[in-house]
Amino acid sequence: MAAAAGALLRTLAGVCLSAACVAPAFASADGPGQALALDTKRSEIGFSLKTRWGQQLEGRFDDWRGDIAVLADGRHQVRLILDADSVEIIDSRAYTRITRGPGVFDVARYPEVRFVSDPYPATLARDGGEMTGILSIRGVQRRETFRIAAADCARPGLDCEVVGEGDVRRSQYAMDRWGYALADQVRFTLRMRALESR
Repeated sequence: MAAAAGALLRTLAGVCLSAACVAPAFASADGPGQALALDTKRSEIGFSLKTRWGQQLEGRFDDWRGDIAVLADGRHQVRLILDADSVEIIDSRAYTRITRGPGVFDVARYPEVRFVSDPYPATLARDGGEMTGILSIRGVQRRETFRIAAADCARPGLDCEVVGEGDVRRSQYAMDRWGYALADQVRFTLRMRALESR
């Protein structure tokens, strides 16, 4: 569960990274003050963590929203909001319940996970690199760093996915229960696309 929470954090960060990659594709069409919507139907926010017995669990967030703001200086900023109640451990109702429960995300008290990136250059999505920002989980805010892969196309986010990943420790977000069963480190993987500007 705690790992899943960590994964959620990483997922948020990952989405931001993905968004960063998408933003450059829209840079020529949108000016300062505009926001580029992320395509939630063609994007994926997932995470993985291990149990103490070596089993790898795969999870995902099914309900989220986000955009990429184009700032006055030309840089971009990703904003993500994840619905904690939508977190799911694939093929495991038991781990899904644990992840949503008070020991991990505690969705009844903290229904959302948020990520806001630091402003980054529009070239990040194309060239790859690090994206930093503030991740908020269970009322805890921490600065995290995520890795964005170099793009495989000229318009990342539109013609190809923007892929990002990062590692988060769930214990740093007050999700340290279930430590006897779940590892502390959670890896988030994001495959993001943006909606074409019209």
